[in-house]
Amino acid sequence: MPANKIIEKMRLGQKAVGISLSFYSDEIIELAGAMNLDFVSFDGQHAATTPETINRFCRMSDGWGLTPAMRVPDQIQSNILNYIDRGMRVITIPDLENKQQAEQLVEYCYFAPRGRRSYTSKRVTRFGLETDLKAMMDRTNDELLIVPQIESITAYENLDEILTVDGIEVFAGGPNDLAQSMGFPGQPDHPDCLKITEEGTAKIHAAGKHRDADIMVSVDATIAVRDAVNAMLSAGSGIKGY
Repeated sequence: MPANKIIEKMRLGQKAVGISLSFYSDEIIELAGAMNLDFVSFDGQHAATTPETINRFCRMSDGWGLTPAMRVPDQIQSNILNYIDRGMRVITIPDLENKQQAEQLVEYCYFAPRGRRSYTSKRVTRFGLETDLKAMMDRTNDELLIVPQIESITAYENLDEILTVDGIEVFAGGPNDLAQSMGFPGQPDHPDCLKITEEGTAKIHAAGKHRDADIMVSVDATIAVRDAVNAMLSAGSGIKGY
């Protein structure tokens, strides 16, 4: 499979660039590839998806030299395995709250000796054409990036312990869920929420690890269309159709 461009860019101290989707679209994946972007990302927690959709998503991404990334719906082992066995190489995992959960995620996602990921789909083994299985497992480990979301006050209270777990280099946030957990629903910019996030980010960086925003940036396809339509409506006759 193609190299994980997000990991490549991270190792170089650069940001990977991509497009984020809350709906499936072959054409958007092709557009990202034609524009020589690094990745496409799919939201599998708050958007409708199926394993068949993700199979196609990964195949399309591989064909265009893009790194497929997605937010999986939960921390259930069988669900995580289903997505990484399709060929997903970056997974964001919601609602990490403690060290034990972090250790379980590493176990679920990586082959031995890093973890105990179950062996695996025909697609990952190139339909049996991989002859050196140990090399295939090592390479699959090296090309997978797991990105847990720290999105509750409980998670931030346990962050020091979470950061001791090997195998997790990057953490995402969840500002709206953090605000809810702190008693400020709908107020992700509340000063108390921002303070907790800033302190957590400082701890993550001090541990030699990253926030997702440190290593990747993307345009949300739905928001991009919304903003383009608003610009068209504001401009009136200044916008010409194709």
